[in-house]
Amino acid sequence: MKGAEISGYILLSLGVVLLTATFALALLSNIGFTILPSGDFTAVLGESLGFLLSSCVKVMYLGVMGWVGSIVASKGVALLKGEKDEKAGKGAST
Repeated sequence: MKGAEISGYILLSLGVVLLTATFALALLSNIGFTILPSGDFTAVLGESLGFLLSSCVKVMYLGVMGWVGSIVASKGVALLKGEKDEKAGKGAST
């Protein structure tokens, strides 16, 4: 194995791990979801806004994490594909 192929496998596996961790964190963050009880409007509004803000931060974090994992995995695939294209090109010309 050449260095580019090893790097491709490392990047691909790192990207898959990041994507798996993203989906696992998203699942774990939604397990404890509860509906807020009704009551005083201002209290419910305050709790709802806090929950909404917390959810928005989680979604942005998970979105960036998934985006980075996808980019890393695609770079690994590109390295592996380039390595295989080089091998196919050398074999055809020989």
